Amino acid sequence: MTLWTFTILSVVAGFLIDCVLGDPAWLPHPVVGIGKLISLFEKGLRKVFQNTDRGAFFAGLFMAILVPLISAGVTFLILFGLWKLSPWAYFAMSSIMCWQCFAARCLKTEAKKVVKTLEADGLEAGRKQVSMLVGRDTESLSREQVLKATVETVAENASDGVIAPMLFMLLFGAVGGFFYKAINTMDSMVGYKNERYLYFGRAAAKLDDAANFLPARLSAFAMIAVAPILKLDGTHAFRIWKRDRRKHASPNSAQTESVAAGALHVELAGPASYFGKVLDKPTIGDPDRAIEPDDVNRTCALMYGASILLLAVLTAILLPLSLLGGAL
Repeated sequence: MTLWTFTILSVVAGFLIDCVLGDPAWLPHPVVGIGKLISLFEKGLRKVFQNTDRGAFFAGLFMAILVPLISAGVTFLILFGLWKLSPWAYFAMSSIMCWQCFAARCLKTEAKKVVKTLEADGLEAGRKQVSMLVGRDTESLSREQVLKATVETVAENASDGVIAPMLFMLLFGAVGGFFYKAINTMDSMVGYKNERYLYFGRAAAKLDDAANFLPARLSAFAMIAVAPILKLDGTHAFRIWKRDRRKHASPNSAQTESVAAGALHVELAGPASYFGKVLDKPTIGDPDRAIEPDDVNRTCALMYGASILLLAVLTAILLPLSLLGGAL
């Protein structure tokens, strides 16, 4: 079997491991290391470059280039050495690395924690729990807004946390997966339009937009396709996606959020507070009914259904090509 064949199989294995194990608390996660690297570069580069808007931008640009390259480079060196040692050693490590790039089980677990906490311990506890998932201010959220925020997070991260890394790994292996995770982690840490990161985080945010452009749209199409299988409204999901897919400051976030809103017949998004400042964001979807706790489970099902569909289709296409390449 070829290197690409082992790589594709390791992506499948990694996804299956994530479905079963998620992210065990006892296992050190590479994203934590990437986060520390980002913090280290931010601290160092801000000292090197002038304390001006221009200086902050170029400091952030250097970081946006270096962090993904280092993350991918370390992964490449480890896997290259193992491939030279044994293809099966490569497969084992590649499967573990691919597993660590997926976040489906973790996302589902954390989303269900919000619902469980909200129902068992009340609104204040639910607000605190959802604050671990979202970047907005949660202190004054209503019960409905807590549920909406959870649904939005699962819908958006169906692409960011599952399908986007899957696509990068199917094409470039775990090296591509960690290259993507570095970009996505930078955006989550510094990609804010506040006083501290408006210029420093701009390059990271734009790079994340570019990396997620195609995955977000493929995720939306896959979610529309699986909606009827899950007894959700695929026709309405397509209608709302077509109408509302651009109703977000990000070129990608509303792609999957609009599908979820349409499939569930609920209204998402709307005004939200960030760092004490209320942003008048447009709504996505129609308020055909009030959102309910089960909508979180339904959105998780959309995430898994879309991920499995794309993984199955792409594996069915790419695996024979990899085998054919080895035979030629």
